[in-house]
Amino acid sequence: MNDTDAIERNLGPQPIAAKMAEAGLKAANLVAAAPGCITFKMVTRACKGRRLTRNTQQKVVTAYNRAAGASLSAADLFTYEA
Repeated sequence: MNDTDAIERNLGPQPIAAKMAEAGLKAANLVAAAPGCITFKMVTRACKGRRLTRNTQQKVVTAYNRAAGASLSAADLFTYEA
């Protein structure tokens, strides 16, 4: 695989970072609210725009919705498809 075939993994700040700031949420809030196991690293990568798998995206979305009392989708929080 050459450089032109590589998948871009760093996609810049994502909407989830702004929405977390608006709601006054930190990574710890999402980790605590998650029904399953998510890590601080997952949340940090989500905010910074590191490409996540669909499964990890869904875990972060679920944690965000529980912590913020919202009902947003992955499309609302991320600017890319997994």
